[in-house]
This record gives sequence, structure tokens and C-alpha cells, in this order.
Amino acid sequence: MLIVSKDKSLITKLKSQLSNEFEMKDLRAAKKILGMEIHRDRKAGKLYLSQRTYLKKVLDKFNMNNYKPVTTPLAAHFKVSPKCCPASEEEIEKMSHVPYSSTVRSLMYATVCTRPDLAYAVSVGSYYMHNPGKDH
Repeated sequence: MLIVSKDKSLITKLKSQLSNEFEMKDLRAAKKILGMEIHRDRKAGKLYLSQRTYLKKVLDKFNMNNYKPVTTPLAAHFKVSPKCCPASEEEIEKMSHVPYSSTVRSLMYATVCTRPDLAYAVSVGSYYMHNPGKDH
């Protein structure tokens, strides 16, 4: 369980109440939860969540470690449509060896947790999960 509050006395009170009811161990300040790194700016009183390590693993897993970063995850000039879906059995067979849906699901997890900026690109990608083509 992760307990977060601006008021330390509230955290102490809650920990006390919980320890009266349950056996628990205080692990102190969290640095990670559910694969997300937690960074603190104590002066500004802010917490930041990052999935940098997770996303690097995703890039490695799908052999995309030589990617070119962009500021917009899905640029306006990038157009995909159902016309890009494979039509022949040969194309469908070739695309069946591409881990397209696993890639989209991995990015979807990042979108839900820490990267809402990827939401549009992931939603477009998920639209074609049933029959992705090379351009997708």
C-alpha cells in the first residue's frame, strides 16, 4: 500500500490505525510502485511518476532501441487507413509474425499510467490490431 499526503501527521495516524488492525511493515519512502519510478521535488512539494525503465524494456523487447524520438507521437502528416491492412493471404501470414498487438498493449499500459500524450497514437494503433499492415 502506498500512502501519500502533504501532511505527515495524517500519514502517521493512518499507519498507526492500520498497524492496530493488520500486521504491517513500514518500508519508508517509496522509490518504485507497479514498475513506475517515483521522483520527489520536496521544495516544490511535487511527486513525479516515470516509466522510463519500462519503456526502455519495451523498446528492447520489440527491437526498437534505435528509434528516433519525436515531440508528437503521431504527426499530422502520418496517415493510416484500412487500405494499409493486408489483403492477400501472403501479406496476412507475413504480418502474423509481427508482435503488433503485444506492442500496442505494452504502450497502452504506459498511456494509462504515466504517458497520456501517447493516447491518440495508441488508440489509432489499437484500431488496427485485428489486421495490422506494414504501415501500421
